Amino acid sequence: MGTTADIRNGMVMIHAGNPWLVVEFQHVKPGKGNAFVRTRLKNLKTGRVQDVTFRSGERIEEIRVERRKMQFLYRSGDDLYMMDLESYEQMPVSIDIIGDASRYIRESDEVYVACSGDEILQVEPSMFVELEVSETDPGFRGDTATGGTKSATLETGLVVQVPLFIEQGNVLKIDTRDGRYVERVSRGR
Repeated sequence: MGTTADIRNGMVMIHAGNPWLVVEFQHVKPGKGNAFVRTRLKNLKTGRVQDVTFRSGERIEEIRVERRKMQFLYRSGDDLYMMDLESYEQMPVSIDIIGDASRYIRESDEVYVACSGDEILQVEPSMFVELEVSETDPGFRGDTATGGTKSATLETGLVVQVPLFIEQGNVLKIDTRDGRYVERVSRGR
């Protein structure tokens, strides 16, 4: 157990029965009244971000979290099987825990997994991933990089807005923080 004085960015704590990641925090000492800590927390089970205010000195429960590098092996039903790259142990991870990150990983991709003991709390794909376009409307002569955009479905099922010159089979670099197209990596694999 700790207090609000121990809160820092990147810390994981239990709040309302769930593990939460501290995204940002601010200690506030108003001219009148008691000090408090204003935080922005991300629920590691649902991915929801919430602003929470704690009274100064309030007790909090910090969780020791370990980040492990794992490899995504295959999907079976609602579980994705991951292999620990150090022990080669395979473990199923529910799609509910992975959430939106499942749209950015392919079989054999390496990801970071946040664990508390044997419980997996969160799966983090690389900041940038390269995915192939599986379906998009054809580009037409005269389409330029500075023109409009169109939808493209990638090999994992993710749909992103891309420039008009992107074609089926192109490999694209995607930013996993916001699902945004960054650049075309190659014309095809």
